[in-house]
Amino acid sequence: MNKELGDAETWTLDDIPLDRVDVLRIRPNEELFLLLAGASFVETGSDLYTSNLVEHFRDDAEVSAWLSDQWEPEELRHGRALRAYVNHVWPEFDWDAAFAEFIAEYSLTCTTDDLEPSRCLEMAARCVVEMGTATYYRTIRSVAGEPVLERLTGLIQRDEVRHYKHFYRYFKKYNRIESRSRARVAGALVRRLREIAGSDVDCGLWHPFHARNAHLMRDGREFRDAVSAAADLLRRHYPTEMAVKMFLKPLALPVAVNRWTTPPVRFAQRFLWH
Repeated sequence: MNKELGDAETWTLDDIPLDRVDVLRIRPNEELFLLLAGASFVETGSDLYTSNLVEHFRDDAEVSAWLSDQWEPEELRHGRALRAYVNHVWPEFDWDAAFAEFIAEYSLTCTTDDLEPSRCLEMAARCVVEMGTATYYRTIRSVAGEPVLERLTGLIQRDEVRHYKHFYRYFKKYNRIESRSRARVAGALVRRLREIAGSDVDCGLWHPFHARNAHLMRDGREFRDAVSAAADLLRRHYPTEMAVKMFLKPLALPVAVNRWTTPPVRFAQRFLWH
């Protein structure tokens, strides 16, 4: 490995030494299998929602160029790296077949109709998504117990935090133009948080589970138990303080109000994975 961990923007798959993965340590962890496989699916499908965002901001050269030239390639890199790790640890898993089923369902939820009608509010909503991914990978890094996975998720987390900063900057740019109220911004934040905690999680976890348990039903107890176990793993190690700060930042609350708001938001964040 010839790059430092902090050189997050330029890392490649060559920086992930799969030949040094402690397979015996990680392979029995079914919760991590679901979380990593599901994440590899969502990241690999990032071109779907990138094209929607590029269309949404088509006459903003700066934003559309960043989305196409930086954000999408980095998201796809995450997908390739996670897929490589999953395939190395669980080589019997038919990633291609499971992904095909996932993308057939997931693509139905990735439409321009699902974006916020206001550019400012969509940028606020994107901040929620990046908050979710940054805290997701930080959590997995905390529970991994395997050095190569810790390195990989650390690199992805740094990318996601950097993406958050870009979306936040664009949010402020459009908020100066649109002057959206805190109530409208809060509504966009909550709507996107509900989407993450609802259909996105279910879709991402179901397809890797189904690929290994084809005889089981989506509404059956076994899948619910598997989701519950994965959610419990995340919940016990979730960086709530980090999530709260990132979630509230677009609201630009006064210090006194922010102190009052943080406890109930922290409580709500614990149920992001339920």
